[in-house]
Amino acid sequence: MRKISSVITLSAALLVANVAFAENTVMVGGQSMLPSKDIIDNAVNSADHTTLVAAVKAAGLVDTLKGKGPFTVFAPTNAAFNKLPAGTVDTLVKPENKATLTKILTYHVVPGRYDFAALSSAIKKGGGQAELATASGVKLTFKQNGMHNIDVIDDGGHVASISTYDVYQSNGVINVIDTVMLPK
Repeated sequence: MRKISSVITLSAALLVANVAFAENTVMVGGQSMLPSKDIIDNAVNSADHTTLVAAVKAAGLVDTLKGKGPFTVFAPTNAAFNKLPAGTVDTLVKPENKATLTKILTYHVVPGRYDFAALSSAIKKGGGQAELATASGVKLTFKQNGMHNIDVIDDGGHVASISTYDVYQSNGVINVIDTVMLPK
C-alpha cells in the first residue's frame, strides 16, 4: 500500500509540475517557447520566424541577442517580411547591406523587459501613447487599440499589431508582430 501511495504522490507532483510548466510557456510557430531559454534559442524553433532568424544571423546579431539583456524583441513573422516589396529581404541579407539590416533589426529591440502590463502602464503614463527608444537609437510609438491590443508605430507611420504577447525568455521577452518596422 505504501508503494501505491508513493506512486500516486509522485504522479500528482509530476502533474502539478507539468501544469505549472505549461502555464509558463507560450506556443509560437508551432513550438513551445521555454522561459529557461534565451531569445535566439527559442526563436530558431519557431516556424513563423525563419526569416527573422536568417536576418539576425546575416546581421551578426546572434551573440548580442544571446546576451544577458534584458531585451524586448518585437519579432516580425515570416508573413510580416512577406509584406515587404519583392526582393527586399534577399537584398538586405547581402553582406554589403549588413549596416542597413542591422539598423532595421535593432529597431525591433527595446532594452528592458516590456510585456503587455509594462507597455500598458507606459501608455497610461504617457496619456494614451508611449515612446520607447530602440537599440538602434530611434523610437517606436505604442498605443492601446481596444482593451487587450497594443499597436506599434514606426517613425514612418507604419503600424504593427502585436499578435502574441509575453513570450518570456531567460534574457527578456518577445512580442510577436505582423509588420516589419522600418526606421527612416
